Amino acid sequence: MKYVKFFFFFLLVGFLLSGGLYANDTIKIGLLVPLTGPAAADGFSAHSSVKLALERVNSTGGLLGKKVELIAYDDRADGKEAVALARKLIEQDKVVAVVGGSYSTPSRAVAPIFQEEKIPFVAAYAVHPDITKAGDYCFRNGFLGTVEGKSAAYVAVKMLKAKRIALLVSDNDFGRTLAEGFKYYMNKYAKGIATIVSEQAYPFQEKDFKAYLTKIKQENPDLIFASGYYFQTGPIVKQAREMGINAHILGEEGADSPKLLEIAGPSAEGFVIVTNLNRDDKRKEVQQFLKTYEERFKIQPDMVGASAYDAFMIICDSIKRAKSTKGPDIRNAIANIKNYDALTGQIKSFVKGEVVKDVQVQIVKNGRFRYLGVVTDPELITP
Repeated sequence: MKYVKFFFFFLLVGFLLSGGLYANDTIKIGLLVPLTGPAAADGFSAHSSVKLALERVNSTGGLLGKKVELIAYDDRADGKEAVALARKLIEQDKVVAVVGGSYSTPSRAVAPIFQEEKIPFVAAYAVHPDITKAGDYCFRNGFLGTVEGKSAAYVAVKMLKAKRIALLVSDNDFGRTLAEGFKYYMNKYAKGIATIVSEQAYPFQEKDFKAYLTKIKQENPDLIFASGYYFQTGPIVKQAREMGINAHILGEEGADSPKLLEIAGPSAEGFVIVTNLNRDDKRKEVQQFLKTYEERFKIQPDMVGASAYDAFMIICDSIKRAKSTKGPDIRNAIANIKNYDALTGQIKSFVKGEVVKDVQVQIVKNGRFRYLGVVTDPELITP
């Protein structure tokens, strides 16, 4: 009898030391963001916005009677770093789902890991197709790169009436995927209407674009599709205007940042982007987010932050509907989302992990992004 008592005593001690009754006192959701390095501004926006979403969820009682705990790590937009942190989130932190608040390279690297471990993963804004191809536990709340590229071409040809188009794209996963979508639209829908007269790719770390722009200027385009992140597109826009290039300049969500406005200065006026955040959306929740973010962080909100906010809320909403924190249950709830009102527009559904929603078109006016139009054609916005 004495040995039996000792056995149960040590069993109880082990149970308590391993977390015991307190192991599940919160619901843990992971977040991978680039808080340092060249993408730090995007990481700050994503992290800050998710914290606002966390406050909202916990202020209304949390989920399933428990508070939600955010476990956030800096992946520095680096694939190797992200892989190590993904393992930590799974094995040490025991998260039930993860928001991918980072770029395509790290998101591609971690997606197969979360898939293998059956941890739902929602990429907030990374565009590469391989992220969702990793499997049915991987979702994308932002646009697939080819969807965004096709929509950008539609805006160039149909809305901005471009006839001669120059492509200047970042030579990485992000830029190549967008260019693929852009050229797909041109080949299928714009033959005889518009032509690509120049196509150049620049290294990720490029800062001086004058040589590229000189070649573009010689081709006399009426529109430049300048694909890249804010720290790339900002200098492109500024240098193009300084060189006397008056063509429309069209970007995409990578340029959707207040940092671009800071870098390009007055040259940003008239710059157009395809993105997923409409600053002039009249819905109360959207305007409240925009106001709260700017008041709290003293900087204009952007697509990155709104997309990360939405990714977190999609996970929370799915946990609530599933009434479960088990991976398969959360995954099924996300996959079955229909007409969900997100900050970045109504999510009609997910198709093989890819979001279906309208593409927003914004233009810089008086130093702020404003509504210019929207792309709703199902052939373009459906992956």
